[in-house]
Amino acid sequence: MLTVTLVATISSAAMWQQWRSVEVEASERARAQDAWILTGAMDWARLILREDARTGGADDLTEPWAVPLAESRLSTFLAAEGGSANDNGGAHESFLSGRVTDMQSRLNVNNLVEGSKVSENSLRTFARLFKLLNVPIAELQALAENLRFASDTSADNRSGNLAPLRPQRLPELTWLGLSPQTLEQITPYITLLPARTPVNLNTASPEVIYAAVTGLDMAGAENLVTQRERSPFRTLADATRLMVGIELSAEQHSVGTRFFEVRGRLRTPRGTVEEQSLIQRDGLEVKLLRRERIMPQPARVNPDGSQAEAGRDISSLMRQ
Repeated sequence: MLTVTLVATISSAAMWQQWRSVEVEASERARAQDAWILTGAMDWARLILREDARTGGADDLTEPWAVPLAESRLSTFLAAEGGSANDNGGAHESFLSGRVTDMQSRLNVNNLVEGSKVSENSLRTFARLFKLLNVPIAELQALAENLRFASDTSADNRSGNLAPLRPQRLPELTWLGLSPQTLEQITPYITLLPARTPVNLNTASPEVIYAAVTGLDMAGAENLVTQRERSPFRTLADATRLMVGIELSAEQHSVGTRFFEVRGRLRTPRGTVEEQSLIQRDGLEVKLLRRERIMPQPARVNPDGSQAEAGRDISSLMRQ
């Protein structure tokens, strides 16, 4: 009996180890498959942006890249010859969605620093946004000064190891003096791009246009958005004609874009995977600057017992 018990125990342990190895391998295979699907979606977005660049001209919200991909069954993108739609590893139960966003439709935080100094023009632009959103101006002053300090690469600045790290993502702006509450309020209107960028008046929100155009009130910004929906601006002169007594600068305003964000979301029976990528387009060269995997957080519960909207957290960062 002791021998039988020993053999049964060893057999059970061996079977459990084998089952665990199979499950791990299946999970890794599924993870790799999901990653490749999202990579293909991102490459498709890059192709659309490259084809858009061939036509030249301005970038606006009527172009193909600006049309979001509604959640669609993955099997609709695959060839269905010979019943392959039913043999593609569950594609009929997987759904893909995504969108491309013009990142120059927002205020670039890195514009606050020009060379080794705080840019007064950009500081005034952000001050108008802060006042509009009723968030503390003192935090903007701290942000600008700390960003200047973090951008200073001189030996004197780096020798004491006192300078903060230069932020790469918006949540990291809390290192430079922004409170989480302020960051949450301004996040829809700001971005962090690797170069100084003007605001695209064809895609920016009324709040961003109001902040970016000196002398323009909120009603004028909303009117500008209404007019561009009827006829997108092809040049800055088209936008200037709608604003009496206001001059636009090519350094601060534009009707074209170099930076885009691509978001892809894959929903399968195993769960949901979402990625976002930062794309830079210079002519026909469309390159990937940053790629991030976003994992959904568990839903929070409000004090009244209702379910709050689930937040998202970046679990991994991949750069090329």
